Amino acid sequence: MNPNHQPLHKLRIFSFSGIQMRTFHITWITFFFCFFGWFGVAPLMPLVREQLGLTKSEVGNIIIASVSATIIARLFVGKMCDTLGPRISYTILLMAGSIPVLLIGLSNSYESFLLFRFFIGIIGASFVITQFHTSMMFAPNIIGTANAVTGGWGNLGGGVTNLVMPLIAAAFAGMGFVSQADSWRIAMVVPGVILLIMAYIYYKYTQDTPQGNFNKLSGDQVIKKKNGSFLLALKDYRVWILTLAYAACFGIEITVDNVAATFFMDRFDTGIILAGALASIFGGMNLFARALGGIVSDKVGRSYGMKGKGMILGILLLLEGIGISLFATSNTLLLAIITMLLFALFLKMANGCTYGIVPFINKDNIGSVSGIVGAGGNIGAMLVGFLFKSETLSYADAFQYIGIGVFLIGFTVLLVRFHPRTESVVQNVSLEV
Repeated sequence: MNPNHQPLHKLRIFSFSGIQMRTFHITWITFFFCFFGWFGVAPLMPLVREQLGLTKSEVGNIIIASVSATIIARLFVGKMCDTLGPRISYTILLMAGSIPVLLIGLSNSYESFLLFRFFIGIIGASFVITQFHTSMMFAPNIIGTANAVTGGWGNLGGGVTNLVMPLIAAAFAGMGFVSQADSWRIAMVVPGVILLIMAYIYYKYTQDTPQGNFNKLSGDQVIKKKNGSFLLALKDYRVWILTLAYAACFGIEITVDNVAATFFMDRFDTGIILAGALASIFGGMNLFARALGGIVSDKVGRSYGMKGKGMILGILLLLEGIGISLFATSNTLLLAIITMLLFALFLKMANGCTYGIVPFINKDNIGSVSGIVGAGGNIGAMLVGFLFKSETLSYADAFQYIGIGVFLIGFTVLLVRFHPRTESVVQNVSLEV
């Protein structure tokens, strides 16, 4: 069999040759711009808040709305990947997601802004396709690392947008195209257009599997890719444990992406550009931290199997919870930055570690498992969003409660054993569906 048509056993980061590595690079770049569009308006919220006269509670509702649509979208898109394939699924999502990004600048009230922010959230389902597509292109020995790199480098978009979007808005205002108050409106056109460009690139230059696209595979190959069951994935307790874990790591990550710039402005009285730059440091940790989590997961897995992977995940969540609590009590800007970097390291490693386990839960239904676990991240973000809308809690208080919650979830994950025998039973059942 042609080795060029097989999943790769080695991740060649600097290679663009072969459909596997070409798809790898296009996938993480696309995911990067999805994050850029998803959270493009987040660092501009101080401008939006002032212009639309938003209350703290209304800003909290907007934070919740930004991650709520993603929950449903991730479940739906996960099943789409199992049937239509990642190439078509990503193209559809990019085209649909670009519409609310392009149009949010037309908002003139809290209600209209809330609605657009809600629909922008469907872009967050891009993560499921990213992880699914990467899993198709790489062999089991390197899946955890490959998934962590595509996820981590893509998540960088959440950090870069905090740095770049205020500069884009300022540039449009500085050139006289729009007033400073309205600069956020025209700035959001930039990520919207980029999403449309990436839709074309993804459709044109990627492929569902090393063997070919789903619609051109032979009958046996198609059955092999589609013989999973969404209900079977729901019945596996390990899926729910990973869902809970992902709520405690990725759910907190996208929450921080949403509130970090506003937090630094309100707590330490920074300007909007400095606040965005500081918030971008958090996202910038994805350059290596999530990949590090995947690498550690793969190495531990080779020696200690699924049980070891689960224990590492639990330990990382415990450390993340402690770091968030320290961040919440920081009373100087320098200390806040240091503690943010601390918990960001463990959080993003936990992200990578979680998806170092996902591809092994049900190999015939990776899309559905990835979608369910991915939705868990957004459920976590939605729930903690209620803390940030409370009129009686400061953002620091909200982070303190989050730290305690993450610590307890980490302890829970440590108590669970991802037993190999259970994995074998689940896979055998799935092959009979």
